[in-house]
Amino acid sequence: MSTQPGTEPGAEPRTEPGTEPGTDVIVVLTDQHRADVCAREGFPLDTTPFLDSLGRSGAWFDRAYTTSPLCSPARTSLMTGRYPTAHRVTQNPANPLAVRGADLFSEARAAGYATAMIGKNHTYLDAGCADHWVEFTHDGQAGQVSKALHKEFDAWLAALRHRTYEKPTPFPVEAQNPHRIVDEALSWVATVPADRPLLLVVSVPEPHNPYQVPEPYYSLFPEESLPPTRSGAGALEGKPFSWQYLRGLGEAAVTDYEGAIAPSRSNYFGMLRLIDDELRRLHEGLDDRHRVRERVIVATADHGDFAGEYGLVRKGAEIPDILARVPLVVDGDAVRACDGPRADHVSLADLMPTLCEAMGRDIPAGVQGRSLWPMLTGRPYPAEEFAGVYVEQGMGGLPYGPEDIDVPAAGDARGPRPGLIFDGPDGEPRWDELNAVTQSGRRRKVRSGDWTLYADITGDFRLHDLRDDPLELVDRWSDPEAAEQRVRLLTQLAVWQMRAEDPLPEVPGGYPHKRDACGYLAPYMSRTS
Repeated sequence: MSTQPGTEPGAEPRTEPGTEPGTDVIVVLTDQHRADVCAREGFPLDTTPFLDSLGRSGAWFDRAYTTSPLCSPARTSLMTGRYPTAHRVTQNPANPLAVRGADLFSEARAAGYATAMIGKNHTYLDAGCADHWVEFTHDGQAGQVSKALHKEFDAWLAALRHRTYEKPTPFPVEAQNPHRIVDEALSWVATVPADRPLLLVVSVPEPHNPYQVPEPYYSLFPEESLPPTRSGAGALEGKPFSWQYLRGLGEAAVTDYEGAIAPSRSNYFGMLRLIDDELRRLHEGLDDRHRVRERVIVATADHGDFAGEYGLVRKGAEIPDILARVPLVVDGDAVRACDGPRADHVSLADLMPTLCEAMGRDIPAGVQGRSLWPMLTGRPYPAEEFAGVYVEQGMGGLPYGPEDIDVPAAGDARGPRPGLIFDGPDGEPRWDELNAVTQSGRRRKVRSGDWTLYADITGDFRLHDLRDDPLELVDRWSDPEAAEQRVRLLTQLAVWQMRAEDPLPEVPGGYPHKRDACGYLAPYMSRTS
């Protein structure tokens, strides 16, 4: 972390960190970023050294979870502090229909902040919600692109159609989304006067597919150096239909789906390192501003990626831990450094109220997340509130089964099916992992301690111990020795289901909601933890 403002030679002494009005807020959001593929979590490849260093100087969480393992629902939760049950965005196309009150951008603007969204949006937000808006997608920059290099790269990227490029990307780092996004961010920050605080959201579309990366990153993690996955396609035999369907889509769209997994992983890890270097560049580019103004930096992701586990890439099926758990690092002048990861269970929905408190704003009505600001700044907080975390998935109704889908014979890529799209120049198919099959139904997950509980609308319940079973392959639901954990997590699930219900609208002249000054609801976890 850079020198704390007010401590450089000749500077005016400042009050305690965290009490200065108008703390700068920087949010770095990545897309489809697995939490466990980094050295700080023991992964053998050093994919994010700078992010790991921020975790050491601030706080990092290895029990941070998305609210739903797909883009729009998760991002809407981050902006509103509400769960998908409340904001109603349970699938990506529903993002314009979000049900909400105040959000992170409206609260920042109400506090007099300069605001910018630069990068991938994929929410209900639009250019009118921020003072500065530059949007990127997985196909490059949206709207007018001025540089010829960027135009050429964006056309090449779109032509990949979300697939894997199995050679070094034939464009330099300067053409890549992360580099251009950081350039845009630093250019905008230079226009904001130091006496005005800012909210900057830097939203990187990667390491989401298409899996591609240029040199020198392409050669950093060659296929032969990759640690083996802990499971293969054989693990799908005991999985529900949506998992097997997901693998079938990939096999129908890619000539050698299994053979493409290793280069996809290699590119994925290389892209993580490229993003990490760009995060370092952003951090260093903010140093001059940080000399005169306090800040807080949050780095997180919307959800994870299979990255080869279960013989799959991307996302789509259910709520496995590797999709639901997300990286979360918070650094800043007021943030107390931790020796290792925090034991608290936290959610993307917690970030909006946390940053409201960092900006000196009251937590708005309708927010369901729990402010992390007291725990981050070393003040007392009810630890029992963070003894568990809750995730949702599914757009409703009963899930599709094999009897509902006319799946073509094995190896037949031409048969129509949900998620298989024939849009290539010669009619080649591609696949969308977020389709009617994988997103049908309704599912919930709770994690508390080392245990996870899964439940779905069909009455399927599963219980897993992550210590011995990180991929959740061994169901302990009927194990008598796990009976205590089963009851404990079922109790938490029942409470979370009610907590996720929408408390809006507030009724004029009605009864006030019970909420204390830190934004916590009446504590309940002490009875279930």
